Amino acid sequence: MRPRTLDELVGQEQLRAPGAPLRRLIEGDQSMSLLLWGPPGTGKTTIASIVSQQTNRRFVEVSAVSAGVKEVRAAIDAARAELVGGGRETVLFVDEVHRFSKAQQDALLPGVENRWVTLVAATTENPFFSVISPLLSRSLLLRLESLTDDDVRGVLAQAIADERGLAGRLSVADDALDHLVRLAGGDARRSLTYLEAAAGAATSRGLDSVDLETAETAVDQAAVRYDRQGDQHYDVTSAFIKSVRGSDADAALHYLARMMEAGEDPRFIARRLVILASEDIGLADPTALTTAVAAAQAVQLIGMPEARLNLAQATIALAVAPKSNAVTTAIGAATADVRAGKIGPVPAHLRDAHYSGAKKLGHGSTYKYSHDEPYGIAEQQYAPDVVADAEYYRPTALGAEAAVKERWERIRRLVRGSGPRSGTSRRAR
Repeated sequence: MRPRTLDELVGQEQLRAPGAPLRRLIEGDQSMSLLLWGPPGTGKTTIASIVSQQTNRRFVEVSAVSAGVKEVRAAIDAARAELVGGGRETVLFVDEVHRFSKAQQDALLPGVENRWVTLVAATTENPFFSVISPLLSRSLLLRLESLTDDDVRGVLAQAIADERGLAGRLSVADDALDHLVRLAGGDARRSLTYLEAAAGAATSRGLDSVDLETAETAVDQAAVRYDRQGDQHYDVTSAFIKSVRGSDADAALHYLARMMEAGEDPRFIARRLVILASEDIGLADPTALTTAVAAAQAVQLIGMPEARLNLAQATIALAVAPKSNAVTTAIGAATADVRAGKIGPVPAHLRDAHYSGAKKLGHGSTYKYSHDEPYGIAEQQYAPDVVADAEYYRPTALGAEAAVKERWERIRRLVRGSGPRSGTSRRAR
C-alpha cells in the first residue's frame, strides 16, 4: 500500500502543494539532497521511494541501525560507478540518520557534495541536535507533520478497497474502523498493521466483515506512540511539566500515563517533579518540595508498577498547588549579577574572625549577633556594597507565599534600616 506517486501520499499538504519544494524537486527532476524530519509513520520512507520512482533513479537503502562507514562508502562508490558508467543517478535513503556517528555522517559528505547520490535521510529527532552541520547545510530540510485521524482513516479506506490491500474482500464496521484509527495514533504504517491483523482474525473466524470485537481481539493493546530516545520524549515531557505548571491535573495525569505506559524511567519523571516543586511552586506551597522528594524516594524504594501511585499523587498535588516562580526569578537575578561581575568584597564585620590575626584586620569586630537583637533580627549590612540594595526575592501574594511576602517585607525593613543608603552601610561603618 506504499504510495507510488506524490499525489497518492496522505497528509503533508505543505509538501505536496503546487510550487512546494518537494514537488518542484520531483517534477523538475533536480538533484538535491533531502533531510526528512518527522514522527514515525508519516511517510519518510515513502517520500524517498517516490523521489526514486518518479525521477527514474536507482533506489538504495541503508539503515543507520546496522550499517557502518564501510557500507556507506560502498553504497556511494557503487552510485558513482553507476553514474559514470550508465549515467543513471541514485537515491540513497538513510533511515534513522541520527543514529549515525559523526564519522559515519562525514562519510556521506563526498557523495552529497559531488552529486554522486541524491541523499534522502530520515530522522525522528531534531536534526539540529543530531545531524552534523555540513550535512544540514547541504540538504533541504523538510518537516513532516503527524497525520490526523482523517488522514489515517483515508489510508485504511484505501487499503480496504485497493487490490494491493484487502481488495474489497472484507468490510470494516464503522466502530471497528474508529478503533483502529484511535490506536494508530497518527501512524499510517501502524494502522495498516492493525488492519491486517484484524482482517486476518475475521477471515480465520469465517467472517466477511471486521466488527469491533474482532478488531479489539486482534489488536490486544494500543502501542503508545512515544519514543524515549526521540522528539516524542521531549514533547510529552514538556507537555507534562507545562500541564502541572498550568494547574491542569487531568492533562498532567494523561501525559504521566503516556510516559509510564511507554516505559519511561520513573526516576526521570520523579526528578522533573522535584525540579518543578521549586521552579514553579516554591514557597507558595512549601510542602510541594517535600511531596516531590517523597515520591522520588518511593520510586527508589518500591519501584514500578506500584510507584505509579506515588508519582500520580505527587503530580496531582503539584498541579493543584498555588504557583509562584519567585524562587526561580530570585536565583536567576542573583546569578545574573554575579556573572556581570558584581562580586564586591564581603563586609568586614561578616568575615571569619576565628583565625590568628583576624581581629587585627577588623574582621567581625562590629558584627551583631542576631539572637541578641529585638525580634532576633540584627540591622546591619550583609551583602557586598555593589549589590547592597539588590532585591532578588520578590514573593507573590499567592498561597502560603502571601504570608512569606508580608514577613519578608518587615524583615527587609528591619535588616536594612528605614533610611536611604549609598555606598557602605552606616552600620557597617
